[in-house]
Amino acid sequence: MLDLIKFVVGQFAEKKDEVEYNVEEKETAIEVTVLLAESDMGKVIGKQGKIAKALRTLIKASTPRDGKKYILEIKEKE
Repeated sequence: MLDLIKFVVGQFAEKKDEVEYNVEEKETAIEVTVLLAESDMGKVIGKQGKIAKALRTLIKASTPRDGKKYILEIKEKE
């Protein structure tokens, strides 16, 4: 699943080498936090959040029913 997220984010981010992916596994979910440069935030999220919403839909659709739920957060790198 992380490969799918990396692929989609890589298509939109200009500073691909500065993107960080933090994965935290919990009891019922796996949280993936994508940390981006300020200049890439708008490109990866998209107008009105359409790209981020589509990415979340892809993740939800490709998660097995009995598997853990994936939660995606996109944040600016500090």
